[in-house]
Amino acid sequence: MEQQKAVQVSSLSKRDSLISISIIGVLFFIFGFVTWINAILIPFFKIACELNHFQSYLVAFAFYIAYLVMSLPAGYLLKKVGFKKGMMFGFWAMCIGALLFVPAGLTRTYGIFLTGLFTLGIGLAILQTAANPYITILGAKERAAQRFSVMGICNKMAGIVAPLLFSAVVLKPTDSTLFKQIELMQGLEKAAALDELIQRVVMPYGIVAVLLLILGFFVRYSPLPEIDTDSETDEISTANAGKNSILDFPHLVLGAIAIFFHVGSQVIAVDSIVNYATHHGMDFMEAKTFPSYTLTATIVGYLLGITFIPKLISQKTALKICTLLGLLLSCCILLFSGQITLLGHQTDISVWFIVLLGFANSMIWAGVWPLAADNLGRFIKTGASLLIMGLCGNAIMPLFYGYWADNHSLREAYWVLVPCYVYLIFYAFYGHTLKSWTNKK
Repeated sequence: MEQQKAVQVSSLSKRDSLISISIIGVLFFIFGFVTWINAILIPFFKIACELNHFQSYLVAFAFYIAYLVMSLPAGYLLKKVGFKKGMMFGFWAMCIGALLFVPAGLTRTYGIFLTGLFTLGIGLAILQTAANPYITILGAKERAAQRFSVMGICNKMAGIVAPLLFSAVVLKPTDSTLFKQIELMQGLEKAAALDELIQRVVMPYGIVAVLLLILGFFVRYSPLPEIDTDSETDEISTANAGKNSILDFPHLVLGAIAIFFHVGSQVIAVDSIVNYATHHGMDFMEAKTFPSYTLTATIVGYLLGITFIPKLISQKTALKICTLLGLLLSCCILLFSGQITLLGHQTDISVWFIVLLGFANSMIWAGVWPLAADNLGRFIKTGASLLIMGLCGNAIMPLFYGYWADNHSLREAYWVLVPCYVYLIFYAFYGHTLKSWTNKK
């Protein structure tokens, strides 16, 4: 297959840019679908594979640690074969990961599930490393947060649909009773019930594998342009004259750490809320809707971002507001308790503070990424790899949460959010301004 010739962003027409952004939007929807289904997989595997909290959060660890392992190799892969071929390989890796769910479900082997999730994560790491630079450079710099907000809506809409669709396909209305009965079962009877439960994932993931294979061909032969990221303007070339690697950009390195804490705090809010709500007495079949509430709050934040950035508020100001709000809500989860009824649900008020964290998280990625990727020039692909590596925060932070939940309490476990937002506040107000390790320019 002959590689498509790379083009300059400036040579793209408005129509070409719109088509490109639309295709990337479809990719972000797929990212979200595969990613946010973990919010249901975690409590589902916890029951079906008889896990404690720490073990169940290995779902997130196996999935997201792939970003740490694969992100830099993904950057080199993209430099060698180009964006489109690289994304095709990413989809095919995800296809293999989905296929591993078939033997895992048939044998109820948690280790194979984790291997499948790790392989899915490898594919997503390649796709994310390719897709995010497109959104950064396809348009005006000051509107990058606006474009990321559109991508975020695609991602989070999938996040709303995925758990609900998974629940509709895999779970049954009578499962609440079944889960209670399983706790009382022993021996072969319990093993048979758990085998039947876990085998429900086999067919859905088999279908997902076929779709991912097809999507690999789609993106390879789509009209998405191959962007030239090696050429630099005279201004950027002069600024980067003494730069030999991505580690020479403090705002990029500190931005990767910010991504680590942001995604870690975001995935804790979404993936822990079902267990936390059931801990406060809510039925599992009712609690399963709460990840969707959290992601809906995020979408509301995106819509406000699209509306007001940069006309009424800058993307930097939005980032500052969201990081401060995240710290405030984290403290509210820890400090306030008491039953309230809202939207037909009766539960502890702290559950709703977790939902509102979705709103606080909305403009953080959209704010951090353009600031961290600013003026990278020819380093954009490897710089994107470093930022995507920060997504391993999704793997590591939930383990801290799960360990704390097992050894203290589910509410106290939310203390892990506090240092996350403290660092994000530092980056929003100061860290992104550092252009040199020795002096501020």
